[in-house]
Amino acid sequence: MERLSAISCMVVLVLLFGNRNSEAFNLSGIDAVSLSSEGALNVALTLIQGADAKGAVCLDGSLPGYHLHSGFGDGASSWIVALEGGGWCNDIESCVYRKTTNYGSSQLFGSNAFTGILSDKASENPDFYNWNRVKIRYCDGGSFTGDSEDKSSGLQFRGQRIFQAAMDDLMYKGMRKADQALLTGCSAGGLATIIHCDHFRGLFPSSTKVKCVSDAGLFLDAKDVSGGQSLRSFFNGVVNLHGLENTLPKYCTSRLDATSCFFPQNLLSGVKTPLFLLNSAYDTWQVQESLTPPYADPNGYWGECRQNIHKCSSSQVQFLQGFRNQMLGAIKGFQASQQHGVFINSCWLHCQSETQDRWYGDKSPSIDNRVIAKAVGDWYFDRASVKSIDCAYPCHGDCL
Repeated sequence: MERLSAISCMVVLVLLFGNRNSEAFNLSGIDAVSLSSEGALNVALTLIQGADAKGAVCLDGSLPGYHLHSGFGDGASSWIVALEGGGWCNDIESCVYRKTTNYGSSQLFGSNAFTGILSDKASENPDFYNWNRVKIRYCDGGSFTGDSEDKSSGLQFRGQRIFQAAMDDLMYKGMRKADQALLTGCSAGGLATIIHCDHFRGLFPSSTKVKCVSDAGLFLDAKDVSGGQSLRSFFNGVVNLHGLENTLPKYCTSRLDATSCFFPQNLLSGVKTPLFLLNSAYDTWQVQESLTPPYADPNGYWGECRQNIHKCSSSQVQFLQGFRNQMLGAIKGFQASQQHGVFINSCWLHCQSETQDRWYGDKSPSIDNRVIAKAVGDWYFDRASVKSIDCAYPCHGDCL
């Protein structure tokens, strides 16, 4: 656990977004372990030609893109589309900075390693290895949902158009003939998966089996350790800057403010397509960047605990248990639906489906002896109902 925290600090936390002086939120929104790609299949980039004519461009105006590895055998007519994660930008300064990174410009994209649910090896990904597998790159900073611009800075907030342009291109390349389809994503991509799940379903005829898997996308509207609402304040900036009030699901914005509708807990009741929630009850990104950001803990009381749950005091653990209870309460109605799936473990991590060791392996996180890949596969193929809630910390606190 200490090793994971150290790597995360070195590789990820050096990149900031939002109010960069506050050091409240990191750019990637994913931990360093999920970036590991040793021995993985590297897939070349495809830019979506003509997307700019539709206004579908990255923050800097460059073409959006994706990585596609074609399916084979009995998976040739099945498709997985994964939405890349990578945080958000919530003001002009942070978005101007972001467009100089590979989270804001396709000019900085490279090849992409396919692991976990995107792996092409049956030994690593038994249910989906031979499907057509796609990774859509994230370069808009608004969870593929915005549709706005700032002329003074030249910023383009066109996530909604990027999503549609990618879907149009993939449908043209054969996805329209899919017998089975799965939309997924991690972190900001996991949130985007929840937002776009029904839209994705609507692309296909009723005969196509379509489901969605959100990984680490269950961001909660929770109070931080100072009693403030750090993430709500941050999300409010994202919503206003990216014009999300016009693009978020109407079933939510017709009854709640747009910022509330960027929180999954207020969207889940309206999702009609079968959806699987994969999340940690102690999601490290939310603990570190939403619950205990430095400005909410000026005296550093949470300094060690926020990096390693084993160093938390009894009162700090109690606070984290309250967060877990809030998460379980937020999905109570969702969990009761027969068509949906849930896998909430007690691991100290963020994102699990695209990291090989977490997705499928001898030491992968499991609940009731069922690892994540098996749980998702059982649910997708209707082999079993999956409503898996792990016991509370310290249960399984040393997951990969």
